[in-house]
Amino acid sequence: MGYSELQVKQPVTQALKWVGMDGYEQRYPHHLSVGEKKRTAVATVLSLNPELLVLDEPSSNLDPRSKWSLIEIVKRLPMTKIIASHDLELIEALCQRAIILDGGIIVADGSTTNIFNDVTLLRAHGLAPEEKLLKLQADIQGSG
Repeated sequence: MGYSELQVKQPVTQALKWVGMDGYEQRYPHHLSVGEKKRTAVATVLSLNPELLVLDEPSSNLDPRSKWSLIEIVKRLPMTKIIASHDLELIEALCQRAIILDGGIIVADGSTTNIFNDVTLLRAHGLAPEEKLLKLQADIQGSG
């Protein structure tokens, strides 16, 4: 794309630092864990200085520690984020607004807190088993 080596290295180094992967510039992808690969993928996009970051199921195949690490990284990023996920914990942690799609149709659009408090809505669209919904609702009501 006509960039000099320095024009490429500076944003790449900064992006790797943002996601906690500084020092990994020379590592081979097949030597990275799933979590490290996800963080490196996010760094790849960040090195291009996007105004919008779109993540599709970012927590899939991550252990809990890696998932929460990724959540903290994404929280700190300054750009607008759109996240598609079935992971209600991740959505609760990162999103002020949520949209529920079912069969390609928008069935709910509003604040994450309001949507997560609507147990009937969540049950109707199979987002979590009833006991998890009740715990999630109790957690939300207890925190705010």
